[in-house]
Amino acid sequence: MTKFKSLVALFGAVFLFGCTGKPQSVEPVTPFNLDRYLGTWYEIARLDHSFERGLNQITATYSLNEDGSVKVLNRGWNEEKGEWSEAIGKAKFVDGNNLGHLKVSFFGPFYGSYIVFHLEPDYSTALISGPNLDYFWILSRSSSIPQEKMEQYRQIAQQAGFDTNQLIYPTH
Repeated sequence: MTKFKSLVALFGAVFLFGCTGKPQSVEPVTPFNLDRYLGTWYEIARLDHSFERGLNQITATYSLNEDGSVKVLNRGWNEEKGEWSEAIGKAKFVDGNNLGHLKVSFFGPFYGSYIVFHLEPDYSTALISGPNLDYFWILSRSSSIPQEKMEQYRQIAQQAGFDTNQLIYPTH
């Protein structure tokens, strides 16, 4: 397996200045229950970034570290290279553990925003923002979402200011 080398470089550059802010149009969910959020999520859609380019079968798995932080394991299949790529990071809450705003690091002490701004009550689907409108993901507990739900999530994202015409839908 290879690391997401470009992920580390990008996150290191982007988050060098502590980008734990959020877009004005995005509000973290509250209440947020980390225990219910832990586990594996499938990436259903995303905006394009070099650190995920060419990857499919992408998952994000969250678990607790001994120190109370969250272990983040991002994994995807690189068809061109015929191998799995993965990145391991750490997440911490920004403003208390009842708010869906975390900071994630894949590169030493440099953190970037991870904002859960829409979450189904049963924790089956989440809409995620980064520190600005260039970073957006739809994550689900299952590898597919019914079309009518996808339309609903695209509308929520579009209302928040994300360019949903640019979404990429990886295969699973």
